[in-house]
Amino acid sequence: MTIPAHMSGVYLTHHGGPEALQWREDIPVPTPGPGQVLVRVAAAGVNNTDINTRVGWYSSDVTGATDDVDQDIDAGGWGGALQFPRIQGGDLCGIVEAAGPGSGFQPGQRVTCPINLPRPRPGHPQGFIALGSEIDGAFAQYCLVEANDLYDVSASPLSDTEIAAIPCAFGTAENLLTRAGVTAGHKVLITGASGGVGLAAVQLARLRGASVWGITGAAKAEVVKSQGAVETFDRDAALPADMFDVAIDVVGGPKWARLVLALKPGGHYAVSGAIAGPMVQADLRDIYLRDITIHGCTHQSPEVFGRLAELMNAGRIKPLISRTYPLRDIAKAQEDFQSKALPGKLVLIP
Repeated sequence: MTIPAHMSGVYLTHHGGPEALQWREDIPVPTPGPGQVLVRVAAAGVNNTDINTRVGWYSSDVTGATDDVDQDIDAGGWGGALQFPRIQGGDLCGIVEAAGPGSGFQPGQRVTCPINLPRPRPGHPQGFIALGSEIDGAFAQYCLVEANDLYDVSASPLSDTEIAAIPCAFGTAENLLTRAGVTAGHKVLITGASGGVGLAAVQLARLRGASVWGITGAAKAEVVKSQGAVETFDRDAALPADMFDVAIDVVGGPKWARLVLALKPGGHYAVSGAIAGPMVQADLRDIYLRDITIHGCTHQSPEVFGRLAELMNAGRIKPLISRTYPLRDIAKAQEDFQSKALPGKLVLIP
């Protein structure tokens, strides 16, 4: 096989709006070293984290939702300051093009990987780096990945586009459910239930034997129910008190306190996002007097994505995809994503 010297893709040149994304056709194709794999990207999903990283939202200087970021940010990536230009894209589905010595992979295998790649170190067992943040990701024709981070999904009946919609959304959802200990018989409340993570959490919670209620807009209620939810609540509706064993949250924002009150005493709250804003307020008595456990969920153990790979290969999960776009139309795809008009996932095709 002949691997080209250059590839097309999208560079993030600085923190900012869509103007920070630059389409290029002269990006050097990386060469895999020992234990590395060069993957030809077949499809790449669109996620909140891509936009958050683009605008610098992860900086502690930012206190509002993504749309509120309007200042210069130096340390706005997952791990602090980014190296520019950066190829973003944390959702990868691709084909092994070349494998370095000792990788264990062969050209032609279909692969995927988590967005959060575990990198534990002394004193920080939850250490990780993010694909498309600390290292180049999938918004290009090729992506260089450590072999230990890859999972073979050649056997999956899912399409390349469907697999590309899984790593971030389903990985985040499975991690939330795992950390919160969701099991058969639990009543689970899921915010942002019509989004990628929300719909994934609905599917995965149902696979665990839980009963699911979702919070979403009225226009998308039937979509959420079609994925397995018993019922939905409108975003502005009051929630029943002391009803749920677990709340899965990716929204945050000013209505956060009602999630705590909706939990039964001894309930679990798990969070992995704050699309409505990261600053929240609650009465601590509602938490400690009712023995509520709070789980902040970002680091994913290999076991979490290993279970997802098994589910992919068995065809037991299937993401809802609303639309696909050519990679060079990334700005339009992110605009549509931020509009929240479309349920489920949007996917880019190189």
